[in-house]
Amino acid sequence: MQNPSIVLYGPGKAKLEDKPVPDILDGHDVIVRIAFVGVCGSDVHFWRHGGIGEHHADPVAGIVMGHEAAGTISSIGPSVTRVKPGDRVAIEPGVPCRYCRACKSGSYHFCKDMRFAAAPGPPDTQGTLCKYFKVAEDFVYKIPQTLSLEEAVLVEPTSVGVHAVKLGDVRPGETVVVMGSGTIGLLCAAVAKVYGAHRVILVDILDRKLEFAREFLHCGTFKPDTSASAEQNAAGLLKDLGLDEVDTVIEASGAASSTETGIYILRPGGKFVQTGMGRPKIEFPIGAMSEKELMVRGCFRYRSGDYELAVSLLSKGMIDVKPLMSSMTPFEDATAAWEKTAKGEGIKNLIRGAQD
Repeated sequence: MQNPSIVLYGPGKAKLEDKPVPDILDGHDVIVRIAFVGVCGSDVHFWRHGGIGEHHADPVAGIVMGHEAAGTISSIGPSVTRVKPGDRVAIEPGVPCRYCRACKSGSYHFCKDMRFAAAPGPPDTQGTLCKYFKVAEDFVYKIPQTLSLEEAVLVEPTSVGVHAVKLGDVRPGETVVVMGSGTIGLLCAAVAKVYGAHRVILVDILDRKLEFAREFLHCGTFKPDTSASAEQNAAGLLKDLGLDEVDTVIEASGAASSTETGIYILRPGGKFVQTGMGRPKIEFPIGAMSEKELMVRGCFRYRSGDYELAVSLLSKGMIDVKPLMSSMTPFEDATAAWEKTAKGEGIKNLIRGAQD
């Protein structure tokens, strides 16, 4: 095969197929030989349900999956100056138009013409679960020899953590509670510690996840009572952890109950960032939000500067992502990695790039 690719056609329907090696049509394009791809929760949604919300894989044409990836530059366009063949890079999987108001302001993640890897269109954007992937030179980031290509895969979710912590305006000395201890929650907490939070607490309903969080971050944890109300769990968290108030909450589970609890534990003037993607509509404690004059923000992917900072944090060893890497699956068995994640096995399951 010239460019073996994992193509999804619908729920539970994926095939290993050969695709053409991408042509360099823009002088600033590069071709990356993919080394490793990470499994994200969105991959599981596509694998189990064929898509997310209104966005589904084309049952006829299919779509190449994968968006968390790292690899080696294979070839470059004639105008490329930032990288050269052989450079090891982390890939930012979304390329915007660069010309609209959002792009010009640095908020290119809001670009209406964003082409994000493994995102159905129209037009569809093919993903990184292939041997050769084409991307613009300014959306690949060279990594030092001290950082492995496996670790570089986690630059993408770390960038989400960076963006969430920036939105939460986390400051030195603060107490930060992160709701949900999956990959994103763990990395939000790790970034919050780098930003100077003196106390970080992870909240989850699974004991094994909380145990991992304590070992990984040396932080406090809380397991909510699923039969109790949000107000009761908020009171229980504050009491059990000896807290009077919380400065910032980053919600990273998408669970409506976590959103509610997060609002109730915040101090007056506190900050809340909704990072987890859950049901489109939920009940929201608007009264508590208003009475405490909370700053409430959404969080969507990452914006200008977030990827660079994530690369720096991992490269300098300020965040060690090696403990998060749970398994390595051969390229041709990629669906097995999706199944592992769907079953809650491990933290970050990786897929090895196609071999010669």
